[in-house]
Amino acid sequence: MPGADSKRTEAIQSTFESVGGRFIAPPEDIVHALRNCRGVVFDWDGVFNSGRKGTSVESDFAEADSMGTNMLRYGLWRKAGSLPFAAIISGEENRSAVRFANRECFDGVYTGVRDKRKVIEHLSHQNDLEPKELICVFDDINDLGMAELCGVRLMARRDASPLLVDYAIERSICDYVTGRTEFAVREVCELVLGLLGIYAEVVQSRVAFDGEYQRYVDARQAVSTKSFITRDDSIIQSVD
Repeated sequence: MPGADSKRTEAIQSTFESVGGRFIAPPEDIVHALRNCRGVVFDWDGVFNSGRKGTSVESDFAEADSMGTNMLRYGLWRKAGSLPFAAIISGEENRSAVRFANRECFDGVYTGVRDKRKVIEHLSHQNDLEPKELICVFDDINDLGMAELCGVRLMARRDASPLLVDYAIERSICDYVTGRTEFAVREVCELVLGLLGIYAEVVQSRVAFDGEYQRYVDARQAVSTKSFITRDDSIIQSVD
């Protein structure tokens, strides 16, 4: 029912705009692109956290965002019948990102990356994906190259960078800007599930811990996370 789909999309748009979210692309266009997506890539610093660092301080993450990534992957699994690809791509050699990726059974984690476009090309080739089949969650200048290659581009808001948002919008590198700076990952995960019209069924299945969710968990836990580092612009799989 096209009418029902349109009303649902309008309702989702209204809900997320009410918390400050900005739809740069029409929601209907985002939905169309999402239906072709088979994976998601996340930047780390500034997306899962504020990006603050120190000599003895590592970046962190929130459990609310962790739940968001799990529900997003489960929702995409329900639609496709197979696990979506998931990876973290960080410009820094970030132990927290590696631990998170392993804990959540992501397919890959790339650290120390200078040119993130090369990582998109690498993981697409390695996993039989097209870049346009990827959702990209990002926040800063060094992410724009990879975001430009991906099919759906979701930007974590940072109030101190209004010109960067304008830059991304003017060059069509951004489809949505989050309404919140904290828990931006949770926001975009709920947005995707809502636009696809599967949020309630995903949550209900998780609450019930039913057979379908258990099958997803079994498939997810069977994933062996691969860790990659970059050296002299070469992408090398870590043996650690």
